[in-house]
Amino acid sequence: MTRARHGPRLVVDSAQRGCGQVTHKDGTVKARRESHSKNKAAQPQRLPKKLYETELYRLQAELVKVQEWVRTEQARVVVIFEGRDAAGKGSTIKRVAQYLNPRLARITALPAPTEREQTQWYFQRFIEHLPAAGQIVLFDRSWYNRAGVEHVMGFCTKEEYHRFLHQCPIFERLLAEDGVLLRKYWFSVSDAEQQARFRSRLEDPMRRWKLSPMDLESITRWEDYSRAKDEMFIHTDIPEAPWHVVESDDKRRARINMIAHLLTTLPYHDVQRLPLSLPPRPASQGYVRVPRDMQTYVPDYAATLESPAHN
Repeated sequence: MTRARHGPRLVVDSAQRGCGQVTHKDGTVKARRESHSKNKAAQPQRLPKKLYETELYRLQAELVKVQEWVRTEQARVVVIFEGRDAAGKGSTIKRVAQYLNPRLARITALPAPTEREQTQWYFQRFIEHLPAAGQIVLFDRSWYNRAGVEHVMGFCTKEEYHRFLHQCPIFERLLAEDGVLLRKYWFSVSDAEQQARFRSRLEDPMRRWKLSPMDLESITRWEDYSRAKDEMFIHTDIPEAPWHVVESDDKRRARINMIAHLLTTLPYHDVQRLPLSLPPRPASQGYVRVPRDMQTYVPDYAATLESPAHN
């Protein structure tokens, strides 16, 4: 295995620092209270909601400009979102794509590979989802599954894992060489904050679907995932496609920081759009609307909300 040409640039999750455990005589493991207290004290204050919403809207307006630039210049943009479970990747992707045209900017979240896909070259099924000219693709997890969950959970062989670490930098250099603008973000969350988010999902029936047995398994494999991430960075943090770490204990700050950074990495500019105006509505030519009783209408359920009985 070869390391990236510019040498390793390790970025360690804040929860990894000072995470030593103390084992008592009875065999129980002392909770890492001291580490958690330090991490909690080091957490940034939550960004005020009004300030967050104002800046988010401004940044989203810039993303619309990026979209028009991508369409006009026929650029190809790929943004990879990786990180631990419950690190805030999905909510950030939603904010990035909120005001973009889904025909030009699409979110790609691939399911587990089929039997046929398991026999293909590993990168093959991702290639078909890469953008054509004038498109943006947001990967909600990506080919880095092999360096993370597949490796930690034993879903791939050691040979497949080491082959990935060797081929991935080559693959990404080929993309960059062909003009694809590849951006990679790792969302870093502390173990205490992840635990709190898991608990919140477990107690919320509207978000419980976000929890899977695999997510809960990640709690017991925290350090395994940390080691896997460090090794992944050593091999794939390359000049052509560097990793950018987003501290995400505060989701508002994470979204603002990630979008603001993405904008600084793209050479976009305002695109002069053709002026539009509404044409005059033509005069009626005698059309008569079909009687209402000849069509089936959705019942006016909203009217029941206004009734005194409902109130």
